[in-house]
Amino acid sequence: MMTATKVKERSLLGIKELDGSEIHQLLERTAYWDQQSEKLTPVLRSHFVANMFFENSTRTRFSFEMAEKRLGVQVLNFTAAASSVEKGESIYDTVRTLESMGIDAGVVRLKPSGVLQQLAEKVGIPLINAGDGNNEHPTQALLDLYTMRQHFGELKGLKVSIIGDILHSRVARSNLWALTKLGASVQFCAPANMQAPELAAFAPYVSMEEALKADVVMMLRVQLERHASGIILSAEEYRRDYGLTEERAARLNPASIIMHPAPVNRNVEIDDAVVESSQSRIFPQMANGVPVRMAVMERALQ
Repeated sequence: MMTATKVKERSLLGIKELDGSEIHQLLERTAYWDQQSEKLTPVLRSHFVANMFFENSTRTRFSFEMAEKRLGVQVLNFTAAASSVEKGESIYDTVRTLESMGIDAGVVRLKPSGVLQQLAEKVGIPLINAGDGNNEHPTQALLDLYTMRQHFGELKGLKVSIIGDILHSRVARSNLWALTKLGASVQFCAPANMQAPELAAFAPYVSMEEALKADVVMMLRVQLERHASGIILSAEEYRRDYGLTEERAARLNPASIIMHPAPVNRNVEIDDAVVESSQSRIFPQMANGVPVRMAVMERALQ
């Protein structure tokens, strides 16, 4: 059985807790797995992993499952909507139940922030954060870094603009911590009611015009479900003021790249033609999620 220290070392609860060398090592292992021509390399075939998604997901869940199966992992998929959580069982009891059955690690996605850290202190298996509230999404940040590294060669000195709903974005937070640890500079652009004031000490808020001058322009998903609360007046107004329209994209430096964590609201935060443009790296980002998660799974189980 793993010691508490070993479990902590192999868990990935957030980017904020990693140092630059640990991030670099994960990116190097990502490159290794990305270069393998064989789809199936069953080095982890004797391990069982549960994907525990207490919040809906498509890309992240399938990407983790693809990564696990390429490594030969025995995968158990768990969704809250079809589980005893619907009957009132706590998240903690659910995780402890699966641990008791013999899983070797858990991939966990949660709506509330902070719960994952509490779980990690109480269980004896490595946990991997697949997104928790507006706290962190570490594997998304890693695949974003890897995508940037593929294009630019290195991250040090890059200027990255993250545009959109910073307040509710775990992607923005994980990218902020990751990029700054590796020597890139980050700036935010957001409507006043979508800014996270506590992050201003780490990255400035700039105008849309200034944000477009960066090496990387990363658009965030407009959470249209927030219309009801009045945070967004309308999709049309958001696109007019903060969308990466074709006209704005034409003003980017030709060497710049466009990114988006997906799912994409086409013609809201980013125009349809821009998603498919030569500067867009949106689909390569998605592809890079698999080798990144292979590297993270390898770290958790070996």
